[in-house]
Amino acid sequence: MIHFHIITLFPESIEPYLQSSILGRAREKKLIKVSYYDPKKFAVGKHKRVDQRPYGGGPGMVLEPQAMLRAADKALKGKTRVEKIFFATDGPVFDEGMAKKLAKKKDILFICGRYEGVDARVPKILKAKPVSVGPYVLTGGELPAATLVDAIARFVPGVLGKIESLERNRVSSPEVYTRPDVLLWKKKKYTVPDVLKSGHHAQIDSWKTRGITL
Repeated sequence: MIHFHIITLFPESIEPYLQSSILGRAREKKLIKVSYYDPKKFAVGKHKRVDQRPYGGGPGMVLEPQAMLRAADKALKGKTRVEKIFFATDGPVFDEGMAKKLAKKKDILFICGRYEGVDARVPKILKAKPVSVGPYVLTGGELPAATLVDAIARFVPGVLGKIESLERNRVSSPEVYTRPDVLLWKKKKYTVPDVLKSGHHAQIDSWKTRGITL
């Protein structure tokens, strides 16, 4: 079982996705576990603030280090060899190779930023690895966290019904078709490619892998 630990101000923004469909069943079967750690619950002071103005000026607010580190301490308590990931636009782009490696871990910690980001001392202290999910900026780390949970969980034995469901382990295609054979839509007919109905497996595999590097 992999235990995903997610430090986030907004667990409610991703929990519905992580408790539905395949991931929800994987959690019920105890193949994966997801725990959330809200920095607001670890904030100190009268107003329990977790954001502060950045040194050096600039727009927006920055998540302060104390609350984030206390949340991390809670997640890491009693655990060793935890893989720690900090979402950053300048990190290496997450790919399937990373997913396979991470699927072999027992505990994975995700640090989700918000606003203008997290105080840079947090990932430094935790020795967290920066990871990017693409060349763009999101409003927070919750979507990247959900993306990684989904991608990693697929490689946990038992999460998918069949090993053939792993796209890279089978002859795949960017195009898939199902019934009906002829789709009539707004007075136009759209048909399934004849090769897929031919029963000629070699030709079907060739069609599926056209332009694809496996």
